Amino acid sequence: MSDDDARLDEVAAELLILPPARFTAARNERAAEAGGAVGRRVAKLRKPTVAAWAVNLLVRDGQLGEAVELSRALHEAQDDRDAAELARLGRQRRQLVSALARRAAELASAAGTPLSSAMADAVEKSVNAAIVDETAAAAILTGRLVAAVDLAALDGDALASSVAGSLPAALPTPPPRDDLAARRARKAAERAVREAERARAGAEREQASVEKKLDAARERADRAHERVDALRADLARAEDDAAEADAVVDRREGERAAAADAVHAARRAVERAEAQRDDGGDG
Repeated sequence: MSDDDARLDEVAAELLILPPARFTAARNERAAEAGGAVGRRVAKLRKPTVAAWAVNLLVRDGQLGEAVELSRALHEAQDDRDAAELARLGRQRRQLVSALARRAAELASAAGTPLSSAMADAVEKSVNAAIVDETAAAAILTGRLVAAVDLAALDGDALASSVAGSLPAALPTPPPRDDLAARRARKAAERAVREAERARAGAEREQASVEKKLDAARERADRAHERVDALRADLARAEDDAAEADAVVDRREGERAAAADAVHAARRAVERAEAQRDDGGDG
């Protein structure tokens, strides 16, 4: 690899962990700083998809190391035709992929760009590719992805076009695995699985708690609505009673006015009768 290639790889790795919204401005700035042939190559770097950027964050966070180690153990089990070990590692692989995909989503959210469901699915496919295929793992572990990797769609130069800068041919050949190293790798993978299972159990407990609280809230809301309906019915009856009482008051006030008029007329009649009586007595 030439010095220019190495420099391009270094700059690309630094740029491709920046939030995608900042990539273009930062790339142009770094291209101007580098100048010359390297600068021109930097200026041509593609902006990463959000999923590719999240996987780059996962690589920088060091979370793919155990996944790659599990991949090697899986290949060993395949080579040895160990069906029981292969089944166990397959379960661990699926659990580890899910845990690492969640970790990538956490890193992306912490960096200010939450993943959509489509992007989260692309991240999970890329992590799975790193575990299943050593060539894909070598590309992904550069931390220079510009596009997510999907083994189902991997053909031709698709892998090369998914990586900025140089593309490693394969993972470095690991030193011979002794029993201690194998046990350590297995324990690391099992620890990751346990952590994923604990996270899943915690999430399930939280979901159950939320469901229970939701049921209680719905029940309280139903009772409140029933009380509101009852109060509205009581209010309607009370309004009818009040209107009827007002009508009775109006009638009674009319009766009182008529009675007052009758009393007044009777008094006048009494006064006239007394006056006539007095006049008669004097004659």
